[in-house]
Amino acid sequence: MTSTETRHTVHRFDDELNEIAKLVDQMGTIAVQQLRRAVKALKKEDPARAHKVIRRDRKLNNLDIEVDEKVIQLIARRAPVAKDLRQIIAVAKVVTDLERTGDEARKIAALCVRFHESDHHVPSDNILRDIYSMSKYVSVMLEVAMQAFSSLDIEKAFSVLLMDEELEIRFDSILRHLSTYVMEDARNVGHFVDIVLGIRALERFGGHAKNIAGHVIFLATANDVRHLDADEIRQLLDLEEE
Repeated sequence: MTSTETRHTVHRFDDELNEIAKLVDQMGTIAVQQLRRAVKALKKEDPARAHKVIRRDRKLNNLDIEVDEKVIQLIARRAPVAKDLRQIIAVAKVVTDLERTGDEARKIAALCVRFHESDHHVPSDNILRDIYSMSKYVSVMLEVAMQAFSSLDIEKAFSVLLMDEELEIRFDSILRHLSTYVMEDARNVGHFVDIVLGIRALERFGGHAKNIAGHVIFLATANDVRHLDADEIRQLLDLEEE
Protein backbone atom coordinates (compact mmCIF):
# COMPACT_ATOMS: atom_id res chain seq x y z
CA MET A 1 0.00 0.00 0.00
CA THR A 2 1.38 3.43 -0.94
CA SER A 3 1.80 6.19 1.64
CA THR A 4 -1.09 8.09 0.02
CA GLU A 5 -3.36 5.04 0.32
CA THR A 6 -2.29 4.60 3.94
CA ARG A 7 -3.21 8.20 4.76
CA HIS A 8 -6.61 7.75 3.12
CA THR A 9 -7.25 4.59 5.15
CA VAL A 10 -6.29 6.38 8.38
CA HIS A 11 -8.60 9.27 7.54
CA ARG A 12 -11.47 6.89 6.82
CA PHE A 13 -10.85 5.16 10.15
CA ASP A 14 -10.86 8.50 11.96
CA ASP A 15 -14.05 9.56 10.18
CA GLU A 16 -15.83 6.36 11.15
CA LEU A 17 -14.64 6.57 14.76
CA ASN A 18 -15.73 10.20 14.94
CA GLU A 19 -19.17 9.18 13.69
CA ILE A 20 -19.37 6.62 16.48
CA ALA A 21 -18.21 9.21 19.04
CA LYS A 22 -21.05 11.52 18.01
CA LEU A 23 -23.55 8.75 18.70
CA VAL A 24 -21.92 8.20 22.09
CA ASP A 25 -22.28 11.91 22.89
CA GLN A 26 -25.95 11.64 21.94
CA MET A 27 -26.35 8.71 24.31
CA GLY A 28 -24.79 10.73 27.12
CA THR A 29 -27.20 13.60 26.57
CA ILE A 30 -30.18 11.27 26.59
CA ALA A 31 -28.99 9.47 29.73
CA VAL A 32 -28.79 12.73 31.70
CA GLN A 33 -32.18 13.82 30.36
CA GLN A 34 -33.72 10.49 31.35
CA LEU A 35 -32.61 10.79 34.95
CA ARG A 36 -33.75 14.40 35.26
CA ARG A 37 -37.11 13.63 33.70
CA ALA A 38 -37.60 10.61 35.96
CA VAL A 39 -36.91 12.70 39.05
CA LYS A 40 -39.20 15.45 37.77
CA ALA A 41 -41.99 12.90 37.36
CA LEU A 42 -41.41 11.83 40.96
CA LYS A 43 -41.50 15.42 42.20
CA LYS A 44 -44.61 16.29 40.20
CA GLU A 45 -46.33 13.04 41.20
CA ASP A 46 -46.87 12.41 37.49
CA PRO A 47 -46.89 8.70 36.55
CA ALA A 48 -47.78 9.56 32.93
CA ARG A 49 -44.51 11.45 32.66
CA ALA A 50 -42.73 8.50 34.30
CA HIS A 51 -44.15 6.11 31.71
CA LYS A 52 -42.70 8.33 28.97
CA VAL A 53 -39.28 8.03 30.58
CA ILE A 54 -39.63 4.25 30.71
CA ARG A 55 -40.64 4.09 27.03
CA ARG A 56 -37.84 6.46 26.02
CA ASP A 57 -35.27 4.06 27.43
CA ARG A 58 -35.70 2.16 24.16
CA LYS A 59 -33.94 5.04 22.42
CA LEU A 60 -30.81 4.43 24.46
CA ASN A 61 -31.09 0.70 23.82
CA ASN A 62 -31.40 1.30 20.08
CA LEU A 63 -28.37 3.59 20.06
CA ASP A 64 -26.46 0.95 22.02
CA ILE A 65 -27.24 -1.59 19.29
CA GLU A 66 -26.40 0.88 16.52
CA VAL A 67 -23.01 1.72 18.00
CA ASP A 68 -22.24 -1.97 18.57
CA GLU A 69 -22.96 -2.68 14.91
CA LYS A 70 -20.76 0.19 13.76
CA VAL A 71 -17.92 -0.95 16.03
CA ILE A 72 -18.11 -4.49 14.65
CA GLN A 73 -18.13 -3.17 11.08
CA LEU A 74 -15.18 -0.91 11.80
CA ILE A 75 -13.12 -3.75 13.28
CA ALA A 76 -14.00 -6.03 10.37
CA ARG A 77 -13.09 -3.46 7.72
CA ARG A 78 -9.98 -1.90 9.26
CA ALA A 79 -8.55 -4.69 11.44
CA PRO A 80 -7.22 -2.06 13.87
CA VAL A 81 -4.26 -2.71 16.16
CA ALA A 82 -2.46 -0.89 18.97
CA LYS A 83 -3.82 2.62 19.62
CA ASP A 84 -6.70 2.32 17.15
CA LEU A 85 -7.91 -0.89 18.78
CA ARG A 86 -7.59 0.69 22.23
CA GLN A 87 -9.78 3.57 21.10
CA ILE A 88 -12.49 1.25 19.81
CA ILE A 89 -12.45 -0.89 22.97
CA ALA A 90 -12.68 2.18 25.22
CA VAL A 91 -15.57 3.66 23.22
CA ALA A 92 -17.44 0.34 23.32
CA LYS A 93 -17.06 0.25 27.12
CA VAL A 94 -18.37 3.82 27.43
CA VAL A 95 -21.44 2.79 25.43
CA THR A 96 -22.11 -0.15 27.74
CA ASP A 97 -22.00 2.09 30.80
CA LEU A 98 -24.27 4.67 29.18
CA GLU A 99 -26.86 2.04 28.35
CA ARG A 100 -26.79 0.95 32.00
CA THR A 101 -27.28 4.50 33.28
CA GLY A 102 -30.51 4.47 31.31
CA ASP A 103 -31.59 1.36 33.19
CA GLU A 104 -30.98 3.11 36.52
CA ALA A 105 -32.96 6.19 35.43
CA ARG A 106 -35.80 3.89 34.43
CA LYS A 107 -35.85 2.50 37.98
CA ILE A 108 -36.48 5.99 39.37
CA ALA A 109 -39.35 6.43 36.92
CA ALA A 110 -40.71 3.05 37.98
CA LEU A 111 -40.75 4.25 41.60
CA CYS A 112 -43.05 7.10 40.57
CA VAL A 113 -45.39 4.63 38.88
CA ARG A 114 -45.32 2.37 41.94
CA PHE A 115 -46.15 5.21 44.31
CA HIS A 116 -48.98 6.70 42.26
CA GLU A 117 -50.54 3.77 40.43
CA SER A 118 -50.98 1.41 43.34
CA ASP A 119 -52.53 1.29 46.77
CA HIS A 120 -49.24 2.33 48.34
CA HIS A 121 -49.26 5.41 50.54
CA VAL A 122 -47.21 8.13 48.83
CA PRO A 123 -44.04 8.94 50.80
CA SER A 124 -43.50 12.45 52.10
CA ASP A 125 -41.11 14.94 50.54
CA ASN A 126 -38.90 14.54 53.60
CA ILE A 127 -38.30 10.90 52.71
CA LEU A 128 -37.89 11.66 48.99
CA ARG A 129 -35.55 14.62 49.34
CA ASP A 130 -32.44 12.40 49.40
CA ILE A 131 -33.36 11.06 45.97
CA TYR A 132 -33.70 14.62 44.69
CA SER A 133 -30.34 15.78 46.03
CA MET A 134 -28.44 12.65 45.02
CA SER A 135 -29.91 12.68 41.51
CA LYS A 136 -28.56 16.20 40.95
CA TYR A 137 -25.12 15.09 42.05
CA VAL A 138 -24.88 12.00 39.85
CA SER A 139 -26.32 13.76 36.79
CA VAL A 140 -23.49 16.29 37.08
CA MET A 141 -21.04 13.40 37.38
CA LEU A 142 -22.23 11.99 34.08
CA GLU A 143 -22.22 15.39 32.39
CA VAL A 144 -18.60 16.00 33.41
CA ALA A 145 -17.62 12.46 32.39
CA MET A 146 -19.10 13.03 28.93
CA GLN A 147 -17.36 16.39 28.63
CA ALA A 148 -14.12 14.58 29.43
CA PHE A 149 -14.94 11.99 26.77
CA SER A 150 -15.66 14.61 24.10
CA SER A 151 -12.41 16.51 24.73
CA LEU A 152 -10.24 13.65 26.06
CA ASP A 153 -9.67 15.80 29.14
CA ILE A 154 -7.99 13.61 31.77
CA GLU A 155 -8.27 16.29 34.46
CA LYS A 156 -12.05 16.37 34.06
CA ALA A 157 -12.11 12.60 34.03
CA PHE A 158 -10.09 12.53 37.25
CA SER A 159 -12.49 15.01 38.86
CA VAL A 160 -15.29 12.50 38.29
CA LEU A 161 -13.29 9.86 40.12
CA LEU A 162 -13.00 12.25 43.05
CA MET A 163 -16.73 12.93 42.87
CA ASP A 164 -17.33 9.20 43.14
CA GLU A 165 -15.43 9.10 46.43
CA GLU A 166 -17.73 11.84 47.72
CA LEU A 167 -20.73 9.92 46.36
CA GLU A 168 -19.89 6.92 48.51
CA ILE A 169 -19.77 9.15 51.59
CA ARG A 170 -23.14 10.67 50.66
CA PHE A 171 -24.64 7.25 50.04
CA ASP A 172 -23.71 6.00 53.51
CA SER A 173 -24.97 9.22 55.09
CA ILE A 174 -28.30 8.95 53.28
CA LEU A 175 -28.81 5.37 54.45
CA ARG A 176 -28.27 6.49 58.05
CA HIS A 177 -30.66 9.39 57.53
CA LEU A 178 -33.37 7.17 56.06
CA SER A 179 -33.07 4.67 58.88
CA THR A 180 -34.23 7.34 61.32
CA TYR A 181 -37.64 7.39 59.64
CA VAL A 182 -38.06 3.69 60.33
CA MET A 183 -37.07 4.08 63.95
CA GLU A 184 -39.53 6.95 64.34
CA ASP A 185 -42.44 5.12 62.74
CA ALA A 186 -42.48 1.42 61.76
CA ARG A 187 -45.06 2.21 59.07
CA ASN A 188 -42.23 3.79 57.08
CA VAL A 189 -40.56 0.41 56.53
CA GLY A 190 -42.16 -0.08 53.11
CA HIS A 191 -41.10 3.37 51.99
CA PHE A 192 -37.61 2.77 53.36
CA VAL A 193 -37.17 -0.27 51.11
CA ASP A 194 -38.47 1.58 48.03
CA ILE A 195 -36.35 4.68 48.63
CA VAL A 196 -33.23 2.65 49.33
CA LEU A 197 -33.72 0.88 46.00
CA GLY A 198 -33.95 4.31 44.37
CA ILE A 199 -30.85 5.57 46.15
CA ARG A 200 -29.00 2.40 45.15
CA ALA A 201 -29.99 3.01 41.51
CA LEU A 202 -28.58 6.53 41.73
CA GLU A 203 -25.38 5.24 43.32
CA ARG A 204 -24.99 2.85 40.40
CA PHE A 205 -25.73 5.68 37.96
CA GLY A 206 -22.82 7.57 39.51
CA GLY A 207 -20.72 4.41 39.38
CA HIS A 208 -21.23 4.19 35.63
CA ALA A 209 -20.17 7.84 35.31
CA LYS A 210 -17.01 6.92 37.23
CA ASN A 211 -16.43 3.97 34.89
CA ILE A 212 -16.75 6.27 31.87
CA ALA A 213 -14.17 8.62 33.39
CA GLY A 214 -11.83 5.65 33.78
CA HIS A 215 -12.40 4.66 30.16
CA VAL A 216 -11.52 8.22 29.10
CA ILE A 217 -8.22 8.03 30.96
CA PHE A 218 -7.51 4.68 29.29
CA LEU A 219 -8.44 6.14 25.92
CA ALA A 220 -6.19 9.16 26.37
CA THR A 221 -3.20 7.61 28.13
CA ALA A 222 -3.41 3.80 27.72
CA ASN A 223 -3.39 3.53 31.54
CA ASP A 224 -5.94 1.19 33.11
CA VAL A 225 -6.87 2.90 36.37
CA ARG A 226 -9.82 0.75 37.40
CA HIS A 227 -8.14 -0.68 40.48
CA LEU A 228 -6.12 2.34 41.60
CA ASP A 229 -7.06 4.84 44.27
CA ALA A 230 -7.14 8.59 43.67
CA ASP A 231 -3.61 9.23 44.94
CA GLU A 232 -2.17 6.49 42.74
CA ILE A 233 -4.00 7.83 39.70
CA ARG A 234 -2.90 11.40 40.43
CA GLN A 235 0.72 10.28 40.63
CA LEU A 236 0.42 8.11 37.53
CA LEU A 237 -1.05 10.94 35.46
CA ASP A 238 1.20 13.57 37.06
CA LEU A 239 -1.77 15.69 38.10
CA GLU A 240 -1.43 18.49 40.62
CA GLU A 241 -3.25 18.11 43.91
CA GLU A 242 -5.93 20.77 44.42
